[in-house]
Amino acid sequence: MNKKILFGFVISAITILCACSKKSSPSDEPVVNNFDKTAMLQNYADNLIIPAYTDLQTQLNTLNTAINSFLGNPTEANQQTLKAVFKTAYLSFERVSFSQFGPAETVLLNNFLNTLPAMTNDDSDLVKIESSIQSGTYDLQATATANQQGFPALDYLLFASDAVTQLNDSGSANRKKYIQDVMARMQSLTSGVLTNWKSSYRSQFVANTKSDAGSPIGYMVNQFAYEMDQLKGPRIGWPYGKQSAGVVFETKLEGYYSGISLSLAIENLTNLKRLYVGGSSGNGISAYLIALKKEKLNTDILSYFDNTIAKLKAIPEPLANSLTNNKPAVDAAYKDIQILLTALKTDMASALSVRITYTDNDGD
Repeated sequence: MNKKILFGFVISAITILCACSKKSSPSDEPVVNNFDKTAMLQNYADNLIIPAYTDLQTQLNTLNTAINSFLGNPTEANQQTLKAVFKTAYLSFERVSFSQFGPAETVLLNNFLNTLPAMTNDDSDLVKIESSIQSGTYDLQATATANQQGFPALDYLLFASDAVTQLNDSGSANRKKYIQDVMARMQSLTSGVLTNWKSSYRSQFVANTKSDAGSPIGYMVNQFAYEMDQLKGPRIGWPYGKQSAGVVFETKLEGYYSGISLSLAIENLTNLKRLYVGGSSGNGISAYLIALKKEKLNTDILSYFDNTIAKLKAIPEPLANSLTNNKPAVDAAYKDIQILLTALKTDMASALSVRITYTDNDGD
């Protein structure tokens, strides 16, 4: 082929590729009239995010009292009483899991309170927890210890099959102190995030109505997608064997030891829908899409939310057993999770001109 013709062909191809690339990468602010994005952000901050952190702080304080009472008399009956309080607090966390930006991102709140999957596949985190308890030496502020604290650690330490026996052992003082230290760390981190939202971050949040990387709208759109990726991956998909050739790892489920895994997943997704519509006191992303004349997309997303929540609720409890004994129900839910994820991560993000900036290492 003539070199000039070849060169011209290459240049033309590059031009076309660049044009396609530019077109498929949303970067411009969407044009919308008569929609108050500031009011939408105020609704998120004042009626959804800050109240959720306030409730989590309250529930953690209640859980702390209940844990101390249980540690003073660790019986199976008292363990069941504690489990109800623990579940309420864990469900409260699911309502702030979405808000992993701003003050929460600064202190890595989600990492320290609820690293997923709950424990690593070789159970090395359990070994490290037991080693820390035995030695009495540990640093819960170190990022490397994130997997050894928070709700997953409490779930194991309080509700594992031998938890009551361990806490009645003559050498249980270190174990009880570790539990109390984990609890104190959770309270401190949550209190700090709530204080920062109220004192300064709230005003920054509502003042920035752009959709670029680092903006509140950009953060939230990314979090909608990220929470769905978490549901598809470490919350359900990975324990179900989606990364292990079908081999089930039920012990990696969120809330495995307390048997509340399915309730946590349903609460997380139900809250995600609540955030999408903006709750009951104002506009959310749903109304923003309608203002952008994306009514069909909004209707589809709402339908996908309802379908997926219904499919999760159709899975028999406990989820740990259903991963093996009720595979059709889990498969049906997983399929709908994928559909909703695509709608939020691809279609909604594109409609709102938001780039998805986190990296998905799901691999399934």
